[in-house]
Amino acid sequence: MNTKVKNDGVYYYHSDLVGTLEIRISRQGVKSLDFVKDAPSNTTSVSNTDNRAHDPIASKVIKQLEEYFTGSRKSFSVPLDLNGSPFQEKVWQKLIKIPYGRTLSYGEVAALVDAPRAARAVGTANKSNSIPIIIPCHRVIKSDGGLGGYDSGIDIKKRLLDHEAAFSLT
Repeated sequence: MNTKVKNDGVYYYHSDLVGTLEIRISRQGVKSLDFVKDAPSNTTSVSNTDNRAHDPIASKVIKQLEEYFTGSRKSFSVPLDLNGSPFQEKVWQKLIKIPYGRTLSYGEVAALVDAPRAARAVGTANKSNSIPIIIPCHRVIKSDGGLGGYDSGIDIKKRLLDHEAAFSLT
């Protein structure tokens, strides 16, 4: 079985460059995307060509993730089910606009949301982002060029940035 139904949505599992992704879908759209070490034992990875991903939103997000990881997709166009404060959602909307293969500092994002002194708050909003990759919080770095933090681990952030750098040259 490739899905797990819980009270808060349907979960799909997909493996790629960063390991196994747990994708939670609600009626409104993608609710969360989490990096998991091990998928539950009664699930298998779902691919876009797998007819078991019969939910239209799940099918679309899986297809777009596969395209992203092969370098042919630079942005996502799937419905999102966001749940954050107005400030967090404003930050997340700006993150979506950071071009593929590019980075901005926390301070630069703060300036884009008209809160130039709120670099730390931008970092907190990034940490609260439940839909990484699709809302590309990995593209936000420290002003000195350091990677900064990443809720799923710096190694995953580095892999995502390296992946985008490799494909942005082509």
